Amino acid sequence: MARDRPYDLILFGATGFTGRLVAEYLVRHAGADLRWALAGRSQAKLEAVRRELAATDARAGALPIVLADAHDEAALTALARTTTAVCTTVGPYLAHGAALVAACVAAGTAYCDLTGEVPFVRQMIDRHHAAAVASGARIVHCCGFDSVPSDLGVWVLQRDLEAQRGRGAPSVTALFEIKGGASGGTVASMLGLVDAAARDREVRRLLLDPYALDPAGAPRGGDRDVRGPGYDRALGAFTAPFVMAAVNTRVVRRSHALLDYPWGDVWHYDERMGLPRSARGAAMAVGVTGALAGFVAATQLAPLRRALEARLPKPGEGPSAEARQRGRYRVRLHGTVDGVTRVATFADDLDPGYAGTAKLLGEAALALALDPPASGGGVLTPAVALAPVLVPRLRAAGVTIDVATLA
Repeated sequence: MARDRPYDLILFGATGFTGRLVAEYLVRHAGADLRWALAGRSQAKLEAVRRELAATDARAGALPIVLADAHDEAALTALARTTTAVCTTVGPYLAHGAALVAACVAAGTAYCDLTGEVPFVRQMIDRHHAAAVASGARIVHCCGFDSVPSDLGVWVLQRDLEAQRGRGAPSVTALFEIKGGASGGTVASMLGLVDAAARDREVRRLLLDPYALDPAGAPRGGDRDVRGPGYDRALGAFTAPFVMAAVNTRVVRRSHALLDYPWGDVWHYDERMGLPRSARGAAMAVGVTGALAGFVAATQLAPLRRALEARLPKPGEGPSAEARQRGRYRVRLHGTVDGVTRVATFADDLDPGYAGTAKLLGEAALALALDPPASGGGVLTPAVALAPVLVPRLRAAGVTIDVATLA
């Protein structure tokens, strides 16, 4: 790629909990020739992060600092014009994300984030997709655990089936097995969405629409969100609703639409939490279903909401290093063609929301900054914008991504 701007990559929000993890990942894993900078609104906090990074690699002590507030359009315009790509961890994105996207679209600058906020992504599509196509800016939302394993997992599975059986599966199911904690930023985003839905009928409609991110007028395959316990016969596991399916499934369906429906106008995709094939697993499936419904109900009642907020982490807080080291995730996606079922596995021995997301987002940012573009511009998805370059990057970084025939 042409390196005609001062920076290859700017990390915006480097002082936040997840932003620091991404910065640490880049220091440890980016090549020495990467021209990158730390960005945010506080000089003092950015300098403190830079000192912490220099303890890992002395060269990080020379990292440039770029000052910009998430709502300062002039500063964000200047920032976007100086770099090939921007990676941002500044959320909640509905409150703090729109101005940076607009600046990147205008400058033809690649962009990635880790939002899980469907209404924000919908707004960016409506406001900027056509302009991003024209400017060549690749705007890639949802590049963390939401929704890279889902989106790339489907892409890998379907490409494998096309090679093995001549066509992709008409239906794909993903089962998630995870162990990890939550940060205050994630909690703030979730509560912000609940509050926005309570205030705004259009937000409620989007959150309930399985095709909320598809282009206008696109065919709808009849999918619905999984709301109760179940059993996956192919993998032999009890299942429960998966909390992030309301984001991931929309991203995957947008990928299918942007790829021009290679698996048919009526194509089905769903996600579930995978649980053991045992009496305990069956009980867990019922319990998880009830707990998710109870959490949503509790956010609507003032006394319960206050009690929840007192117990949940605040913005800037997150799991300890020890807790993150105990985390892990595995996503298994299966589809069947001509009676043959293939299973794609996407897994890592890292906390999915934090160390795992730092790896996923960090590699997505590096791909946007350094690799030949795999797509034109637009408000895209990880699979559409990055799959051909991001899959090998993640495999090289230690993520398990493979496909096998179900025995």
